[in-house]
Amino acid sequence: MSAHEPHDEDSNVPEDDDEMFNPEDMEEEFEGEGEGEDMPMSDDEEGGAMEEIMLQNDSIAHFDGHKDSIFCIAQHPTHPQLVATGGGDDVAYLFDCTPPQAPVLPASYESNPQPVERHSQEAYVKLEGHTDSVNAIAFSLPEGNFVATAGLDGRLNVYRTPQQPQAESAKAFASAAEVEEINWLLPCPNPTYPNTFALGANDGSVWVYTVNEQDATPLTIVQAFYLHQASCTAGAWTPDGKMLCTVSEDSSLYVWDVFGDAAAAGLANPSGQAVVGLTGDDERFLIEGGLYSVAVSPGGALVAVGGAEGQIRVVGLPRLSIPGGQSVTSGAKGAGARGKAGGGKQSGGPRGGQSTAASGQSGVILAALAAQSDGIETLSFAQPPLTLLAAGSVDGSIALFDVAHNFAIRRHIRDAHEEEAVIKVEFVNAGQNGNNWMLTSCGNDGVVRRWDVRGGTAAANGGLSGEWRGHRGGGEGGGVMGFVQGGGGRAIVTAGDDSVSLVFNAPPQ
Repeated sequence: MSAHEPHDEDSNVPEDDDEMFNPEDMEEEFEGEGEGEDMPMSDDEEGGAMEEIMLQNDSIAHFDGHKDSIFCIAQHPTHPQLVATGGGDDVAYLFDCTPPQAPVLPASYESNPQPVERHSQEAYVKLEGHTDSVNAIAFSLPEGNFVATAGLDGRLNVYRTPQQPQAESAKAFASAAEVEEINWLLPCPNPTYPNTFALGANDGSVWVYTVNEQDATPLTIVQAFYLHQASCTAGAWTPDGKMLCTVSEDSSLYVWDVFGDAAAAGLANPSGQAVVGLTGDDERFLIEGGLYSVAVSPGGALVAVGGAEGQIRVVGLPRLSIPGGQSVTSGAKGAGARGKAGGGKQSGGPRGGQSTAASGQSGVILAALAAQSDGIETLSFAQPPLTLLAAGSVDGSIALFDVAHNFAIRRHIRDAHEEEAVIKVEFVNAGQNGNNWMLTSCGNDGVVRRWDVRGGTAAANGGLSGEWRGHRGGGEGGGVMGFVQGGGGRAIVTAGDDSVSLVFNAPPQ
């Protein structure tokens, strides 16, 4: 059929681009009030009002290698300039976040409508091997020799951390796929068990793996736990890396004796390796709607869990070490350490705390807090000498509780992220003499903020000491999904739902 021949009247698809417009129609003139005058646009016509758009980018560098949302971010433990990100494009990247020698200063639209284009940071290496979104990523401890990725395809992949940039994509040298979806992934800080990772799955299971390239099977199961009856939503290691705390949508908390240290101290329940187990069967602990966040205090004595409707519970943990860092255990490795696949599995555990007197307040509910109106997405304890617990909520607020004074609320920053969900809060860990009073937060509004937590409830503007913009924000695919701030918090690197990672300069306060 010729492009100018008639076609089926029932078809709405033109045979050729020429048929999109009729030249005769294009010459049609509309009558106006006068020749050469523009036709006025009615105020009620769609698009009649011109919206002024203000653009601001406070970043000093960026990485835009991802083609979809960035869901997770991690920072190398000894080389903080090396950052890893994973996203909805099923891949992960490593990149050096160090800005160029002479970075282009950020400018707002008002001050410079046409800023000089800045080039993205180069990818250090691309990590491939997933068939669905990469939603968790971590470097191994203590040296960062490996980087592990976990995805919605249920796969855990382990790669060697390259010593220099690689042009070719890296392939995983070790992999496991025991579950349908993986929710989170954390490196273990226990120096006795280096290169160890824990993960939580959507079926409620919790897995601990260790990496040893010298073994015939380089990725080995240390333990697998199955007490959660719904998706395992979050986890946190104790600071010494001897116990793992996990929470679930079924409103349960379990504290696992992963390497047998609690058992060696006589603290573990004989029926399983959960030294603490609390569920919704205990009305005092029940949080309707489930638990979604967990954090352990720097001294390892407390675990805080957050869930629906702004509810927080604080629970005592067993003390496996005494002041000065000495262990109260015999030092023997647990029977489950580095067990082969399936060898460390268990299916029983205590429903409450344990009965051993040496455990002190272990398993005891020490506080029930409810200062916020919606789910608690994120929790963080301050470093000594501060004794604060920060909670970020879906209602857009941040609450600060004083652990040392009966968990009294010291500050409630109600509009911390402009009524958009707070996705992460984390205190800066700047060392013994550093600015540990600084709290960093990010949210669905696309903004990163830092708060000075010194002072009381009357702190001006909630204690806001700085904010950085550059992500799209607005809660529609433009939020900040996470950040890292290693190296004393002098730089903040983000994971953007708009597929971009930004580097912000955060000078010490």
